[in-house]
Amino acid sequence: MNIISPNLNIMIKACEKASKIIIRDFGELENLQVKVKGPRDFVTNSDKKVEKILIEELSKSKKNYSFITEETGLIKKNDKENTWIIDPIDGTTNFLHGVPHFAISLALKNKNQILAGVIYDPIKNEIFYSEKDNGSFFNNHRIRVSKKKDLDECLFATNNDGAKKTDLNLRVSGSAALDLAYVASGRLDGFFQNHLNLWDVAAGKLIVEEAGGKININNIYNVENINIKASSVNIYDKMVEKLINF
Repeated sequence: MNIISPNLNIMIKACEKASKIIIRDFGELENLQVKVKGPRDFVTNSDKKVEKILIEELSKSKKNYSFITEETGLIKKNDKENTWIIDPIDGTTNFLHGVPHFAISLALKNKNQILAGVIYDPIKNEIFYSEKDNGSFFNNHRIRVSKKKDLDECLFATNNDGAKKTDLNLRVSGSAALDLAYVASGRLDGFFQNHLNLWDVAAGKLIVEEAGGKININNIYNVENINIKASSVNIYDKMVEKLINF
């Protein structure tokens, strides 16, 4: 039986509330005010509104927990051991172009451990979540990584840079959080990408691990420039061998 802890329940409800903003704004893309903050990296009013709601909702129950967020950065509070990690819209470029593939990514970190993670796709109404030592779930159903052993039968995800450096069967989706969620649920067999941020991968790290997968992130004190490889245990070493130039 899947028993959801108070912390995870808070996280899911916060994501559900914030998702209403995303769904509304996604239907009114022409009204969004957009500014560039880097190559292929945009921040929208939606990002900021979603982040604000998540911070407000999480702070109602855990007033002293700190935050690491994509838009605001570090918000230090009295409790420095427990930290919420927020990516309000992972896949912002997809969002801006009307591509319905993006998600809220939310994790709870205690010291150097991720205790809980939620990845919520508001358009498809799909929620992936996990707690440490309690397995991973998709819409209340237990999930596990793929059992495939032959790389020729596998499907991997990466970004444009990664796609140039290997002959694996690849897709570029534009959302690292959803790529990790899909690895955890067996939709994808593996994922690799360089130069990610903690808010991109914190929730996905735990969800993959609790689904029986392997991921190369051990130290989550680093916030930026994270290079990631994730898959089932069955194919991890074979995948890494194919990524010798990555």
